[in-house]
Amino acid sequence: MQQHAHAGEAAPNYRLYAVHYASSQPDRAADHNFIARVDFHDMPMPLDFFVWVAIGVGRVILIDSGAEEHICTARGHNYLRCPSEGLAALGHTPEDVTDVIVTHMHWDHLGHLAKFPNARIHVHKSEMSHATGCAMCHAQLRRPYDVTQVCSLIVALYGGRVCFTESTAEIAPGIRLHHVGGHAPGLQVAQVQTGRGKVVVASDAMHYFANSVLTNPYPIVINVQEYLDGLVLVEKLADGPDHVIPGHDPLVRTMYPQLEGAPYVFDLNAPPRAARPLDLPALLEAFRLRS
Repeated sequence: MQQHAHAGEAAPNYRLYAVHYASSQPDRAADHNFIARVDFHDMPMPLDFFVWVAIGVGRVILIDSGAEEHICTARGHNYLRCPSEGLAALGHTPEDVTDVIVTHMHWDHLGHLAKFPNARIHVHKSEMSHATGCAMCHAQLRRPYDVTQVCSLIVALYGGRVCFTESTAEIAPGIRLHHVGGHAPGLQVAQVQTGRGKVVVASDAMHYFANSVLTNPYPIVINVQEYLDGLVLVEKLADGPDHVIPGHDPLVRTMYPQLEGAPYVFDLNAPPRAARPLDLPALLEAFRLRS
């Protein structure tokens, strides 16, 4: 049975990490990442692919589970490692994972479920309905999903391991999910209580910091208004601008320190060592320095 903090009782703190498991081609154009065209002076704007790990109160909580190598490479991206390598670097095995939060069911967030046999899997009910319902009659709506991964979630459902969320859900003391939609019907973000305050793993509610700075959605989107409303909500849920973690921004790797001995694991528990870009000139400077 889940134990929750009583009224007036402080939620426990978690140690929170980002695990970098894949990247897009380095010359990916910025135009691929926005609905409305933005002039980034022909600078490339590649994607990074992450999963996140929250550790505390006897739990190892995986926020998204990445993708399998063959699925990632078939879509033209560079697969670097299995996300479970990040668990090993943090001193845990896949069997230690108590919970898997599925922010949404797109191919780069839903892989490897069978590797976590002891985990409860938390997915929003509208996301499951979308990915297994009549919307999948349309090839364009099927494109972000992988049928083998969707089937693995159904197997877990029939195994009694899936919990459906709706609106807001506290899945553990100090871990709260908030439904935002937009990019996918059942997209949810994770608010994590850490030693430095409430950090929001935005996942694909904010692919890049730039999507928020420019209020310009990523072009894979089901509902533009929900996407824009989600950007506002993410900022409200976090304890400040430096407490938001976007889903695919390579700037995360320059802002947060690497874990010693595992340079692909990034420690999100301390304040960022580089400032988050808050306007277009800062974004352009950040891209210039990164490239």
